[in-house]
Amino acid sequence: LLAACIRSVGGGRTIVPVSGWRSRAEQQAIWDDTRAREGDAFTRQYVALPGCSEHQTGLAIDLGEDVPDLDFIRPSFPDSGACGAFRRAAARYGFLQRYCREKEALTGIAAEPWHFRYVGAPHAQLMEEHGLCLEEYVPFLEVSPRLCRLGSGRTARVSRLPCPSAVLELEPPAGCWQLSGDNCGGFILTVWEGEP
Repeated sequence: LLAACIRSVGGGRTIVPVSGWRSRAEQQAIWDDTRAREGDAFTRQYVALPGCSEHQTGLAIDLGEDVPDLDFIRPSFPDSGACGAFRRAAARYGFLQRYCREKEALTGIAAEPWHFRYVGAPHAQLMEEHGLCLEEYVPFLEVSPRLCRLGSGRTARVSRLPCPSAVLELEPPAGCWQLSGDNCGGFILTVWEGEP
């Protein structure tokens, strides 16, 4: 999906992957090296502690503009050209810019225009349409089920199911659906409607 999104905006020669999945040991090495070179304050602002990095989940990727002297920690990823086009198209492919300046107080992470997280098309689109970061998404779904029209013409209905006990009993919906834990004591149910 990432490559398809990059191709769709003509970014095949200008957008490069900088860092994807990392092991805990690699994250520790990045933390230690950055701290030695840049100091503690910089490191805490731009590098996650080992065990706390989204890169360790395999769901995050840092992208950069293909320029000489590409910065591994803070790669250039401008709002213009192919990079800007990628940012505007990313949600249709299930990716969101994870750390935005206006959400720093909620995420606790400095703005990182190069850091994208895969959450799936309906979720990324809903977050983008409503100006939400990931920390705001579960409370947003608690209010009521949300509908998202996908580029394929299908619709996704997304809702949160609280699970106050150790067991969730669910009558499986008809058709295509997915149930995911939300890390907040509940589940997110996504039901796709319409023909694939």
